[in-house]
Amino acid sequence: MSALCRTTLCLLAALPAFAQSQQFAKITIKPALAGNGPAEPMQVLPGGDVAGSAVPVIALLSYAYDLPSNPSPRLAKLPDWTIREKYEIDAKAPANALAAGLQQSEVRARVQQMIRGLLADRFQLAMRVENKTMPVYALTVAAGGPKLRRSEVAEKDCARRSGTDACHNFAGGLGHALNAEAIDMDDLGRYISNWTDLPVVNRTGLSGLFRVNSEAWTPMRLPPPPPNAAAGAANPFAGLPTIFTVLGKLGLELKRQDETLPVYTVERIERPSIN
Repeated sequence: MSALCRTTLCLLAALPAFAQSQQFAKITIKPALAGNGPAEPMQVLPGGDVAGSAVPVIALLSYAYDLPSNPSPRLAKLPDWTIREKYEIDAKAPANALAAGLQQSEVRARVQQMIRGLLADRFQLAMRVENKTMPVYALTVAAGGPKLRRSEVAEKDCARRSGTDACHNFAGGLGHALNAEAIDMDDLGRYISNWTDLPVVNRTGLSGLFRVNSEAWTPMRLPPPPPNAAAGAANPFAGLPTIFTVLGKLGLELKRQDETLPVYTVERIERPSIN
């Protein structure tokens, strides 16, 4: 086996054989038009359909490869337009894509593979991935034990929920308070990774769905100021607690350690073919 094969992962081989054969049955992509109704971010709908009226390419990459939707040391050589430009996307999954009773991990794996296919076909994405050892935050249970509420939503009922009521989904907002009706610890780690200075990996050992409602917190990585912002403008996050404080109230903590994670390099990506 070549050195490249030893250090570079085969993305398809990491997923179930059934998922490898799955592709969206129909894909419609158009540039998003300002003022064309309320903007909808990317949603994964029951049955595996993917839709949204204001979807940047980074949102597709984030879901497909379990990456933050903000700049990350795990994703390199991404052109600016993939973050700035937005598209209307309507991707229809085949009827047999998600059989009843699938575990959420398998549902996610199948949708991820279909989105990877969409990116390769319509955006000409070519991605290289290597395992690298790097500092991370391990999301763990604090010494006093978890202080989390179990969700009233069962995993088997998640297939019928979408939009703001969807499982594995956080409500947004300034300060990124942790507000969700049915998330697991992998969801939590992925979400807070968008604003931490290191990647976050779930090492809690907790399973199942939880309901969380926290106060807002100040991100470790501040977003760039808006265009024409006044010099010295006030920090909108000033005075908010840190994520360490917020997680501590949930009986969780972040521990810095080294782990080996996949790092992705975009070798080719183009604006999509439009239909």
